[in-house]
Amino acid sequence: MLSHLNNHHPKKHAISFKHAFAGIMEGLRDEPRFQLQLIASFLAVFAGIFFRITTSEWLALILVISFVLTTELINTSIENTIDLVSPDFHPLSKAAKDCAAGAVLVAAVSSLAVGLIIFIHHLT
Repeated sequence: MLSHLNNHHPKKHAISFKHAFAGIMEGLRDEPRFQLQLIASFLAVFAGIFFRITTSEWLALILVISFVLTTELINTSIENTIDLVSPDFHPLSKAAKDCAAGAVLVAAVSSLAVGLIIFIHHLT
C-alpha cells in the first residue's frame, strides 16, 4: 500500500511536467507543422474573442485545437521513434508514418469543419 503512495510523489509529478513541457518546446522549436498549427490556433482564439463566440463554441474550439496539436505531437513522436529504430526504408515504417500523418490530417480537417461551423454565421 505504501509503495503505491510513493509512486505519486510530488517530485515525480514535477519531473513529468518538466518532460512534457520539454516535448512541447521541442515541437515549437523543431516542427514547422506544429508551429503552423499553433499559429492557426492563435488565429482561431483571436477570432473567438473578436466574434464573442458562445461558451459552447469555446468548448468545441478548445477541443479541436487540442486535438490537432496533440495529434501533431504524437505524429512527431512516432516519426522520430521509427527513424531511430529503423533508419532504413521499410514498408511497415512507411505505413506507420503514413497512418500517423493521416491522423493529423483527420484532426486538421475535422477542426477546420468545426471552425467553419462556429465562425461562418459570424461572417455573414
